[in-house]
Amino acid sequence: MQAIILAGGRGVRLDPFSRILPKPLFPIGDKPIAEILVHQLQRAGVDEIIMCLGYLADFIKLYFQDGSYFGLTIRYSVETNPLGTAGPLRMIKDLEDNFLVINGDELTTLDFRALYEHHLAMQADMTVAVQKKSVCSSFGVLETKDGQITAYSEKPTIDYWASMGIYVINKRILSLIPENERFDMPDLVQRLILEQAKAVSYESEDLWFDIGTIADLEKAKEKYTQLKLL
Repeated sequence: MQAIILAGGRGVRLDPFSRILPKPLFPIGDKPIAEILVHQLQRAGVDEIIMCLGYLADFIKLYFQDGSYFGLTIRYSVETNPLGTAGPLRMIKDLEDNFLVINGDELTTLDFRALYEHHLAMQADMTVAVQKKSVCSSFGVLETKDGQITAYSEKPTIDYWASMGIYVINKRILSLIPENERFDMPDLVQRLILEQAKAVSYESEDLWFDIGTIADLEKAKEKYTQLKLL
């Protein structure tokens, strides 16, 4: 099983720390974020990881090298210009028919093998891991028709499905990604919808942190230490 780790971003919300260290190498306990992810993927049955790099790529290559220390193979694809979260996939050679794609700043207890098997069972073009979130409106929400108020809710709680930044992709859809242009995963999902391709969701209730800010990082450290997942 193959997995692609997207680790090319600048991590601007973690500035100034990300000026000297790429976000995937930020520590959680005594291990970098990306190392925890590599170990999880190896336990799930992944035998090859391709890391898509850009910003401070040499730091990450120096840390992980060929992957043999971690019990699998790691190779690298380095972009010279930012290509977004989907654009780098067009650069990678020798991909299997189906492969995992994970943002390099994800911390989760998601079962990657179960996600992959769900994708195969659904015969999907793309599977997106999703988690239910809620947001409480700060305002009263109205519905109107022809200027007439038809419904009113005072500061309602709205549920929605959030993308976890974890996917399984069939390589037949890579032709929908433009070459050498910035193209993000939301762009790819929208393109699949337009093409009436089979894009499906995988609902998760697992622990999940998207490390975007220092506050996110501190919360993830606390939770993972509590659960002894390191």
